[in-house]
Amino acid sequence: MTEPSQQPINVMLADNNPLVLSAMSEIFERDPRFSLVATSATAEGFLGAVMRVPVKVCVIAWNLPVLGAAKLIEVLREQENAPRFVVYGDDDGDIPRLAMQAGAAGFASRSGEVDVLLETCSDVARGKMVFPFIDVRKMQQDPIHSLSRKERAILEALAQGMSNRDLSKELQISTNTVKFHLSNIYEKLSVKNRTQAIAFYYSSGAASD
Repeated sequence: MTEPSQQPINVMLADNNPLVLSAMSEIFERDPRFSLVATSATAEGFLGAVMRVPVKVCVIAWNLPVLGAAKLIEVLREQENAPRFVVYGDDDGDIPRLAMQAGAAGFASRSGEVDVLLETCSDVARGKMVFPFIDVRKMQQDPIHSLSRKERAILEALAQGMSNRDLSKELQISTNTVKFHLSNIYEKLSVKNRTQAIAFYYSSGAASD
């Protein structure tokens, strides 16, 4: 249940299947933890809506016409106060892994329970990464072990939500040096940004080492 002082999580939904979109809308409207802001059947319509009204979490279909989820995430993830994305799709292929690589914060299976989707969105809103098991060997052969001790420490700090400035103070190095280390980490992990690096860190099991 939502505490009286807790603000509902603003959510936006996008799915090209009108039945799925209608069902999802009803599910989120019933849950007091969420406030449904808008829905869309296309990536373009969704993009226009989210640029006008910032939200915390976006639930999107992977094959959303015309841009697709990966491109949509790419367009929005660098925006100030960018939403966190949950891809809602089939988990019988590579979609969870591709969603992670695209920069999504979570994945929920269409074949799963409704409560799983809601809990995934709630966790993602709190800054967590939520994915089913992903064989990271398909992403790259154990690249975590290629990181230096300092790079590993920086990656762990990133996963705790530290900013570049926080890292600079914590490690007593300049922000330019932090950026240099981050660039090396991204290259070694074959990722493009900090969101993907954090997702890779958690999916690899490194957090429990």
